[in-house]
Amino acid sequence: MVYHLPEPLPWASLASPLAAAEDALARLDQLLATSPIRHGWCARTDFSDACASLALQGDLVLLEDLVLHDAGRDRHAPSQGLTRAHAVLRTRRRIAAVEPGWATSPTGLAALSEDPDGATDQDAVPVPAALPVDAANGEGDLDGVDDAFAAELAGIDALIARSNRLLADTSAVREKSPLLYDPAWGETDRLSNWRQVVADTRTLPPILAATLAYDAWAALEPLQHRAWLGSLLAADLLRARDKARHHLPAFASALRRVPRDRWLMRDPLTRWLAVLGAVTAGAEQGMRDHDRWMLAREGLLLKVRGRRESSSLPRLIDLVLARPLVSTTTIADELGVTPRAAQTLVAELGLRELTGRERYRAWGIL
Repeated sequence: MVYHLPEPLPWASLASPLAAAEDALARLDQLLATSPIRHGWCARTDFSDACASLALQGDLVLLEDLVLHDAGRDRHAPSQGLTRAHAVLRTRRRIAAVEPGWATSPTGLAALSEDPDGATDQDAVPVPAALPVDAANGEGDLDGVDDAFAAELAGIDALIARSNRLLADTSAVREKSPLLYDPAWGETDRLSNWRQVVADTRTLPPILAATLAYDAWAALEPLQHRAWLGSLLAADLLRARDKARHHLPAFASALRRVPRDRWLMRDPLTRWLAVLGAVTAGAEQGMRDHDRWMLAREGLLLKVRGRRESSSLPRLIDLVLARPLVSTTTIADELGVTPRAAQTLVAELGLRELTGRERYRAWGIL
C-alpha cells in the first residue's frame, strides 16, 4: 500500500485554510509561552485528548474515569477502552517529555511500536538502568566534589551508557500474538511508506506537512490497533518544526470539532481541508479554555490572599488547575493531608462538585 501525493498540490484551495490554521496555532503557542498555567493547561489537555483519541475510534471513555484511573483510584474495574485511553495518555506524556522529533525518528517509532498491548510503563523514554561507575579507572572518585556536581556527572555517565546500549541494541521486537495481529499486515513496509511521506513533505509548511502525515497514517495504518498514534505523531512533527514550541497540539480533540464524514471522505483534498479547519478550531478553543482557567485562577487566588505561607490552599489551586477533577483521596495524597482536611480545603475554596453524587464525589474547574 502506497500513499500518493498529488503533483502539484492544490494550493489555491489550501492557501486560505492553511494560513488560518498557522495563525491560530501560533497565537495559542505564544499565549502559552508566558502563561503561569501552561503546565496545568498541558496536563488537562492530555486527559481530554486521550479521551478524544478513543472517541475517534468509536470508543467512549469518560474523562472522570480516566483521571481516577490515572491516579490509581478507580471506582470500578477498568474497561478495555479505559485501559487503551490510559495508554494513549501515557504515550502523549512520553512524547511531550522528550526532545521534539523523537517520536517520528526510527528510534522513536521502534520504541512506540514495541509495546502493542500498552503493558509496560510509557511515562518516560525506555532506557536501561544506569551502569555503576568504575572507581578503578578514576571515574568514581568524587569524594572531593560537591554532591550536586556529582549527581550531574552521574547523569552524564548514565546518558552515555544508555545511548551506547540503544545504538548497539539489535534485538528483535517482541513477537506479537497471531490471535490479535495479522502476520501478513506488513508493518515494516507500511512504516517505510509513511516515513517516505514525511520525508517528501519536509519542504512544505509545518501544519500542511503534519496534516499530510496524519492523513497518510490513517490511510496506511502502519501499526495494527494503533490508529490513535497518528495524531500524536502529527503533533510531534509540529514541535519538531518549531510551530508548537511550548505545547503538544491536541490533534484528536481538534478533529472532534469537525463533522466525522468530512475527514473520512474519499477525496483527499476534502480530508485535508477538514484537518486544517480542525486545527484552527482546536487552537481557538484552546485559547478560550486558557482564558477561562486563568479567570478561575484569579478568582481562587483572591480567596487565599492574606493566608499563612504554610497554608495548603495555594497548592490546592495548582492541583485543580492541573487536573480536570480531583477527589478527596487525590487531594489528600498530593497535599499530604487527611481526607477530612481535604474536604475542608475544598469547602474554603468553594470548588464546584462535578459528579452530582453523594459518594465518590469530585470537584474541579470547568
